Amino acid sequence: MSYRDINGRCRHVMETSKNVWAIAVLTLLVVACESAYYNTMERFGVEKRDILIDRVEAARTSQQEAKEEFSSVLEQFRATVDFDGGELEEKYDRLSAAYDDTASQAQEVRDRVDAVESVGTALFAEWESELHQYSDRALRAQSQQQMRATRREFDTTVAAMNKAAKSMDPVLEVFEDRVLFLKHNLNARAIAALKPESSKLQARVDTLLREMEAAIEEADRFIASMSTA
Repeated sequence: MSYRDINGRCRHVMETSKNVWAIAVLTLLVVACESAYYNTMERFGVEKRDILIDRVEAARTSQQEAKEEFSSVLEQFRATVDFDGGELEEKYDRLSAAYDDTASQAQEVRDRVDAVESVGTALFAEWESELHQYSDRALRAQSQQQMRATRREFDTTVAAMNKAAKSMDPVLEVFEDRVLFLKHNLNARAIAALKPESSKLQARVDTLLREMEAAIEEADRFIASMSTA
């Protein structure tokens, strides 16, 4: 089982648990899993910095794929409400499948951003603690300055990613309601009732795509700065 699978399962149990003590224990378990993972990777010469870059790249790719999925589900919604004959069931099935794919991709984006925050927190905590190991004050000051600059870039990137990720939820809710409505009312009259909403959904998706593009650009800048530092 991969680190992502273990971490994902731990977090799922935490989110669904009603017991405060259980959440506290599972939080410690997640931290322990992450620490063990980082320690194992370091033995193979892979530092937290390398893992951070890899995870930011993965999050960027996931957001790019999410952009495509949101565009696809919008296209399927339009194709459904522009119904002018044919099999209603077939059009609904395509819309429903597109929504499911989009919801799944949105969850992957959230997981990827969580993974970025996790390794980032570990990296900067380690960096901060290792500053005390310097005997040369000038080098310590230089390293501290670099750490603070990198942290600012990291915080900006994560903030953009989280903003885009949170913006997915209301758009998904709108699509979910429409898909559910069509499931219960799959007829020409129901489809006609949703047709005027096509332009509103287009505006919502356009706004979301811009926010996701901004997050992707921030990720590109962060990766470039980390690669050249």
